[in-house]
Amino acid sequence: MDAQLEVTALSTARRGGTVGLMCSAVGLVIAMVTIVNTALPALAADTGVTQAQQTWIVDVYTLVLAALVLPMGALGDRYGRRGVLIAGLAVFAVSCAAPLLAESPEWLIAARALTGLGAAMIMPATLSIINASFPPERRGRAIGIWAAVAGLGGLGGLVLAGLLLRHFSWHSVFLGPAVLSALFALACLTVPTSRELVHRRFDTVGAALGALAIGSLVFGILRAADLGWSSAEVIVALVAGVVLIAAFAWFEARHPAPLLDVRLFLNRAFATGSLSVTVQFTAAFGSLYALAQYLQLVQGYDALKSGLALWPIALSTLPLSMLSAWLGQRIGLRLLTCAGLAVVVAGVVLLGRLDAGSAYPELAIAVCVLGGGLGLTAPAATSAILDNVPPDKYGVASAVNDATREIGAALGIALAGSVLSATYTSSVEPSTAALPAAAREAADGSLAGALAVAERSGPAGAQLAAAARDAFSEGMWFSLLALAGIVAAGIVAAACLRPART
Repeated sequence: MDAQLEVTALSTARRGGTVGLMCSAVGLVIAMVTIVNTALPALAADTGVTQAQQTWIVDVYTLVLAALVLPMGALGDRYGRRGVLIAGLAVFAVSCAAPLLAESPEWLIAARALTGLGAAMIMPATLSIINASFPPERRGRAIGIWAAVAGLGGLGGLVLAGLLLRHFSWHSVFLGPAVLSALFALACLTVPTSRELVHRRFDTVGAALGALAIGSLVFGILRAADLGWSSAEVIVALVAGVVLIAAFAWFEARHPAPLLDVRLFLNRAFATGSLSVTVQFTAAFGSLYALAQYLQLVQGYDALKSGLALWPIALSTLPLSMLSAWLGQRIGLRLLTCAGLAVVVAGVVLLGRLDAGSAYPELAIAVCVLGGGLGLTAPAATSAILDNVPPDKYGVASAVNDATREIGAALGIALAGSVLSATYTSSVEPSTAALPAAAREAADGSLAGALAVAERSGPAGAQLAAAARDAFSEGMWFSLLALAGIVAAGIVAAACLRPART
């Protein structure tokens, strides 16, 4: 017998409240990445954490979230999505408050890892609850809103962190999310729940293999941003990730009740949706990584102004997200995916053309184009993933959507960071050749280092600062060009996907 969902008829008002609450929760999860990134300089100055420890404070959240989202989605399917969501919000609240009690590097890293666990419980539950609360013909707009909020959550984090840091210490960026997540947990007592009715033995081996596989892959990608793609540590992690993914697929294909039925990827719509989400977030997070530095170091914006400057992206993302599912039904998923990703490529290329002399309207137009591409493709891709699984596996399907987002985001940041760094260094070296060794090393290492050296160099510093900003702009162009190439490859792959033979 097919599993059925325990879900009751819901009023329009209750459905609307559920969507609003689920979007608020997922927005907070996404925002927590950029919130901590923005607060890191103040945190480091106050606590004295090293650069390596700062990296782990940032990356361990993404690593744990990506590794555990699949088993957490499966737990929601089995034991009830609302219960897992509330538990995740409680873990999120406690772990966000933990840095207020102690400030040692080890404590901060452990707290961020625990926050990642809470996020892994929250993300798949929010989307699966929305999907289970609406009949198929009414899901498109709700999923569009969820996808738009998930895409814009990083910008919300920039604005929130900027506001808090303007008036309070870095502790506020942890206290604020802790309070919000606690309030969300209480509010979630009112949302509908659903779960599978036919209980099968939980696939513990599959959960462990999946967590290790995705964790190894994301770890390798994250470390590539700091160590380079040729590092032995990075290569070992990436190879281990690929081998573990193969082992996971082999095991799941033979399991009578798998955590994830890997044959779903033979379904063209499911595969296209997964591919589309991955390359979208590669482009979005890689671009945001470069733009955050461009706005603050090249254009001279503070953290709050940087976040506000990027909000025109919402002007195109939100309305097109509302239309995405409808357009997918009218013109087909493959055509919509290819067209939307082509718009993403155009937006990324326009962003890459920005330099020190660019006016704000150029930035606003570029982010609107990028947002239009994301608005067209993200909801349709998410719907394609969810619509091709049985209702009792909505949590796992949501987790696939979330895992591909995290892998894409990590890849985008690592790729943009490595290309930008290499191009910047080679471009700025002729201008720093005459500097003392210590100053030259700082200036060659980053634009922030070059600007610090320029401030101490008197009248000659202006020339160094200008050369460093030009070198950064060149590096940003090549890094975003690399991101555009990844998305273009995704377009080709999506166009070539064919239905599998039955």
